[in-house]
Amino acid sequence: MTLNTLDTPLVNSSRRDFIIKGTLVGGGLMLGVGVLPEAFAQAGASYDPNTPTRYGDAEVNAWVSIKPDDTVFIRVARSEMGQGTRTGLAQLVTEELECNWRKVKTQSATPGQSLARKRVWGEHGTGGSRGIRISEDYVRRGAAAARIMLVQAAANQWNVPVSELKVDKGVITHLPTGRKTTYGKVAELASTLTPPDPKSITLKDPRTWKVAGQPYARLDTADKVNGSKVYGVDLQLPGMLCASVKSCPVFGGKLVSYDEAKISNLRGVKGVVKIDDSTVAVVADTWWHANSALNALPIVWDEGKGANTSQDGINKTLRDGLDEQGDFWQRKVGNAPEVIQSSAKKVEAIYFTPYRAHVTMEPMNATVKISGDRAEAWVPTQNGEGSHAALSEATGIPLANCEIYKLDSGCGLGRRGSTQDFVTYAAKVAQKFPGVPVKLIWSREEDMTQDFYHPIAMAKMTAGLDATGNMTGMHIKVSGPSINARAAPHNIKDGKDDRQMQGFYEKGPDAQLGYTFPSLLTEYVMKNTHIPVGPWRGVNTNQNGIFMECFMDECAKAAGKDPVQFRRALMQNHPKHLGVLNAVAKKAEWDKPLPAGTYRGVAQFMGYASYSACVAEVTVQNNVVKVNRLVFALDAGHIVNPYLAREQIEGSVAMALGAIFLPEITVEKGRIKQQNLDTYPLLKLSSTPRIETVLVPTYDFWGGVGEPTICVVGPAVANAISAAIGRPVRNFPLSKENLSLA
Repeated sequence: MTLNTLDTPLVNSSRRDFIIKGTLVGGGLMLGVGVLPEAFAQAGASYDPNTPTRYGDAEVNAWVSIKPDDTVFIRVARSEMGQGTRTGLAQLVTEELECNWRKVKTQSATPGQSLARKRVWGEHGTGGSRGIRISEDYVRRGAAAARIMLVQAAANQWNVPVSELKVDKGVITHLPTGRKTTYGKVAELASTLTPPDPKSITLKDPRTWKVAGQPYARLDTADKVNGSKVYGVDLQLPGMLCASVKSCPVFGGKLVSYDEAKISNLRGVKGVVKIDDSTVAVVADTWWHANSALNALPIVWDEGKGANTSQDGINKTLRDGLDEQGDFWQRKVGNAPEVIQSSAKKVEAIYFTPYRAHVTMEPMNATVKISGDRAEAWVPTQNGEGSHAALSEATGIPLANCEIYKLDSGCGLGRRGSTQDFVTYAAKVAQKFPGVPVKLIWSREEDMTQDFYHPIAMAKMTAGLDATGNMTGMHIKVSGPSINARAAPHNIKDGKDDRQMQGFYEKGPDAQLGYTFPSLLTEYVMKNTHIPVGPWRGVNTNQNGIFMECFMDECAKAAGKDPVQFRRALMQNHPKHLGVLNAVAKKAEWDKPLPAGTYRGVAQFMGYASYSACVAEVTVQNNVVKVNRLVFALDAGHIVNPYLAREQIEGSVAMALGAIFLPEITVEKGRIKQQNLDTYPLLKLSSTPRIETVLVPTYDFWGGVGEPTICVVGPAVANAISAAIGRPVRNFPLSKENLSLA
């Protein structure tokens, strides 16, 4: 079952008029939802979030509106990037509202509306696999409050006790008489009632869910399949101009000069805009004309000190960090270095993981229109409120006079979240063309060379084993750049950044280490370079999962023990970690012999409040690796949509396999060497293995889904390869180990 939604950008005026009029006329229950901002946005008209048109004073809460024909509109504040968050949240609302899923549509809440209503929709950010797990409680309570009011309205209309009423799929039945009515018929009356205190509502037990928890098809599939979906790069507004942007090819460099006269007569060119000290844009009637003129624009750069940086120099800086002594510790249990040194056997390994680019399918872009004291932006963003703030800061226009119309993103992967340079650049350009919408799109080359890359890292792992092969101590030392150094320096305390040690935490719900070692020392040595780093799907659990789980296999081999059994012995105090390990081992038939030439590897890790494990089966011939099968187990506490959960796991496989096999991002003369997909290819469908997933929800917490499993793909595959070739692999991508992917 696939339903259209009202989140589709509107390009047909008759359809636009129908939606606007259909929202304005007739009876209905408006629970905090005004006229669709999308309708104004796509029409290019100004929309004032402070005075949205509503059904009179029928606002009850911010999550649901119901029309007389029983159509239910669910307002979602989170961004949709292909992960299915919109569908999952709609399922949760439908569950508590008890409406008809076949009549559900969704709408996007805007940051401007939210600000005007005292942030009624809460956080708008979508990252860290938080889309559902952070908002599920207040979203469900809002829906339950609406249900209570609708049922009470029917009871008042019939003058009967609420206890005599039953609701199913939006139909209210009076049990003694069999009388029936629908949500659409009582919506207006419900809107006049005093809403209940959401905190007093008892939510449904997830084990009794009928809509949530089901593998329903996504609500946003049809327009993607038929090609009607309008992404940011597709957006067309009346009178719109287009811009292409270029920054200094060396991070930290400056713009010295450019010769606008050389391109002023080129076709369609409207002008050149200096955005900041290192960035310039060309504006034209089409993006092709703008980008062609930009490429022809004579520019003089001062590349700065970064121009002297090489990849070898960066690697040496990280390697030196592993030998550096100082106050770098994050966790201490006993005296691990001393214990390890005195153990019967010492195991040591150094691992390397590279920079990775996001390479979202849709390059960075934003469209901005500034009209007098108002600013509007149409943005594929992971953080609506972040885009809102960036628009206000760039233009100097107060937040109350700014609005963001969130468009579905053609991938986000962390790039469209905390960093809002694409909004800032578009706003700066639009300031030079008042009253005219300006769409700024990054070229693929600019998108790849001006990224905030997945952090490069090295780790020195050291462990001690006693005479019987039992672990005595573990020492983890990581060296690399810090995301927080740029994005959130206030989170770095005394030079220590816990974020880079994600997955090694002692306690807390997000990313605990799944082993109890008799002695333990974890250290992080911060080594920042001029290359900016940022969140990349899975962020720091990616490399830390590789470091930990590849090394656990090395330790198991040194101890002469089976990798699964070796892990189990250290996981008795971590039942959920152990639960997914046991589940994946059972599903993969770990104890069953494999055909000759096929080898297994295993990994488990925790990230984004969820527990995941993976078993990989590979064959290796002439250093060419064929990944035949991947089996996953995931405990996310609650699973809102099993179908979407499996989709997310399969997506993580593609990213993770590409990350460990395909070319890395490298630095040459201070600049990014890989500029397009010819030198930085993505994984091909033919290289994707058979994927099996077992979901093991424990119904006692809310975990993420989009990012947790990516961190176990790499180490599981690497461990299987190591078993096949008889030696450990420690350098990624695996081309450094003379290995390639079939």
